[in-house]
Amino acid sequence: MTSGEPFVEPRYGDRSLGDVVPAVARALGVPVDDEPVGAGWQLPPAPAYVVFLVDGLGSELLRRHGHAAPFLRSLLDRSGPGGGGTAGVPSTTSTSLASLGTALPPGGHGLVGFTSRVPGTDRLLNALYWDKRVDPREWQPQPTVFERLMAAGSTVTVVNKREFAESGLTIAAHRGAAYVGADRVGERIAAVIAAAAERPSLTYVYDGDLDWTGHRYGVASSHWLQQLAMVDAEAEQLREELPPSVRLVIVADHGMVDSPAGDRIDVDEHPELRDGLVLLGGEARFRHVYCASGAVDDVAAAWRGVVGSRASVLTREEALARGWFGAASAGVLPRLGDLVVACHGTFGIFSSVDFGYEMSLVGLHGSLTPEEMNIPVLVC
Repeated sequence: MTSGEPFVEPRYGDRSLGDVVPAVARALGVPVDDEPVGAGWQLPPAPAYVVFLVDGLGSELLRRHGHAAPFLRSLLDRSGPGGGGTAGVPSTTSTSLASLGTALPPGGHGLVGFTSRVPGTDRLLNALYWDKRVDPREWQPQPTVFERLMAAGSTVTVVNKREFAESGLTIAAHRGAAYVGADRVGERIAAVIAAAAERPSLTYVYDGDLDWTGHRYGVASSHWLQQLAMVDAEAEQLREELPPSVRLVIVADHGMVDSPAGDRIDVDEHPELRDGLVLLGGEARFRHVYCASGAVDDVAAAWRGVVGSRASVLTREEALARGWFGAASAGVLPRLGDLVVACHGTFGIFSSVDFGYEMSLVGLHGSLTPEEMNIPVLVC
């Protein structure tokens, strides 16, 4: 493993994204688990909770750009230095949304990255766009926490865009809840207010526009700041429109960093990185590297030689020993790369052949830097 800046390790079972809904369930009086392993979150009792997830809103970004989001920044300031939590590994949307919806670490729910190997094949599953040949219920067979909450007597509603209603990710991660399609902010707020009138209830609502803006323009752009201001207004309006008895929890799935052109490599410009490589997965900030039989050591040496201190190259076993994926089931293990490559700083590992669309992205996430891993958990 190469050295670099300290990574933020995931806090599974304590203060990770997967611990949010169990904490909400306890506050609703319909617990779905035993007490958390660590301190966890002790949320105030309430008859209804709304969990608002803002894709891409890391804690470090909110601190840095709080002038554009005064409402959210005020909540962050009140939460204190230990009020937030961590994403899982990799710090990417599909993995995080699955952890939120199952209360499991990635090794438990099996959505271990933006793209990961379908065991027994040389195909990748794209967890956002899915693959009709892969049954999401078989890929993720564990009961979701939404199913468990419903069975315990709570109403659970998901408010999200109509196009996601039957997606593989929704079925794998959020099945069991009533789904309300809402494409606009006004629709979302109205749907949330209606759903939160049930007692006891959990309403989950998602906004992905900030993440999209960051990928396209970067988190240092005026576009991103304007979008952050819009999210701030949405959150404040949601709080104002909900009855005081309903608690609102605002969270994120990960943060983001901008990767400049001078801090990137293209795997396809380094032939030695393809030697012994069967399949390249993950995404630019966190790669799953699937190797030919017996080639792991040679591939690891080649990758470490090229990336140097700009990324940490770990074997699957090393990453598991560090707890990056939590406890991994036997069926999930082959989905993980024989090697995983986690980027430091703003470094990015691209492939113009396999992932050409990524070349145009400015903002990236997936690794374990504070900017990507630290997430807000704001209660109001």
